[in-house]
Parts: sequence; structure tokens; C-alpha cells
Amino acid sequence: MSEIESLITNYQPTESTVQLVRDTKIALLAGISGAGKDTIKKRLLKLPEFRDIVSHTTRPPRINNGRAEQNGVDYHFIDQKIAEEMLLGHKFIEAKFVHGTVYGTSAAELKLAHDQNQVAITDVDVQGVAEYEQLAPGCIAIFIVPPDYKTWLERLKKRYATEADFQAEWSKRHQSAIKELAHALEVPYYHVIINDDLERAVRVCKEIIERGDLFSRKDDEARLAARNLLNDIIKL
Repeated sequence: MSEIESLITNYQPTESTVQLVRDTKIALLAGISGAGKDTIKKRLLKLPEFRDIVSHTTRPPRINNGRAEQNGVDYHFIDQKIAEEMLLGHKFIEAKFVHGTVYGTSAAELKLAHDQNQVAITDVDVQGVAEYEQLAPGCIAIFIVPPDYKTWLERLKKRYATEADFQAEWSKRHQSAIKELAHALEVPYYHVIINDDLERAVRVCKEIIERGDLFSRKDDEARLAARNLLNDIIKL
């Protein structure tokens, strides 16, 4: 295990950071790569009550849907040295090591939403959601799924500039999708949404976030779609 992996494995936020998480209304958007969570998040962020929580990452910017990712907008792009310094200084709420890359959410980002009395919204993987739920049970967690395997594959390929780039990452994305879908269907805290119509998906996300814990209806259709998608991905 590398030094930075060890730091992440043993990472614990400070007590003041934990309290900040508990005192801030947080909406967590999760889903397999290509599910559309980033698009939904951007639509919600057009509303004044939401504030983006921009994560930090050590990976380089990508081209998504023909557009280069922007520093400070899509991610805070940092090098490994800065990531290590932030870990040692307990600047993160949570951090993870995925496919050789560090991802983390800083307490400073969340404080901006808290101080403006806004809903902090971020897209995060299932590991990150689990960490938030441990710190502050009751965070609003929404798992977004594409309607079927074909649609998912089409969306996923758009994330890469060339077919060769996609094929180089496919094995990792395939395994991650299986792991994340299986996890989301096992834990009790996710609301599941099918992203087959963007307007509807955004509207339902907003409704869930506004109602908070009062929103208790389980979307059986969405869970069935997620289960079917998982089965299709496992077969291939």
C-alpha cells in the first residue's frame, strides 16, 4: 500500500468538520458512470437554493461531451503532493482512492453552502455516500440509473474522446458499475431514480431533496430497472 493510500485508509475528519456536515443540508447524487448525475446536478444548480460542492481530484481534466473540464468548476484539479498535504491537515470531509486517483471533498467547500443557508449538492460515488451517512445519518442520498444497458453504454462512451480511450477504461468501469449497483440495492438509504427523461429526473430529485426524510415512497419501478441493469452488466 502506498503512503497516500494509507493516509486515505486511516483518514478521519475533525470534530468541527463532522459538526459542519450535520448542520448543513446535503444532497448526494450517486450513480454509475454515465448515469447522468452530473447533468442532473447542473440543472439543479441553476436554482438559487442549491450550491455545488466541487470535489478535489488528482486525475487530469477530461473531455466530456466535447467540452474540456474546467478547474474549480468540474473539479479542483490538484497534484498528489497537495492531496497528501490536505489529508495530513484534515482538510477533507471524506477522501477515497479509486483507480489510482485521489478524490475528496473539502470542509471549506461545504462551509460556503452552510454560511449561505443553501443545500449543498454534489455527485459522489457509493463509498463517499457511505462515509457521509456514517458522519451524519439522514443525508439525502439519490442513486441515479440509466433506463437500460444500451443507453448506459452510449452515454458512457461520450465521456471519452476516442474509442481507444473508452476501451482502455472499459474493464474498470464495468467492474465499478457492478460493485456500485449491487451496493446501492443493498443499503436502505438510497432513493432510486431512472434517468430516462431529464426533465422528470430533475423534478423528482428536487422533490426528494425538498421533502427530506418525509419523502418515504419507494420507487419500485426504478429499483427493478436498476436490478435488471445490474444483471445485464454482469452477463457481459
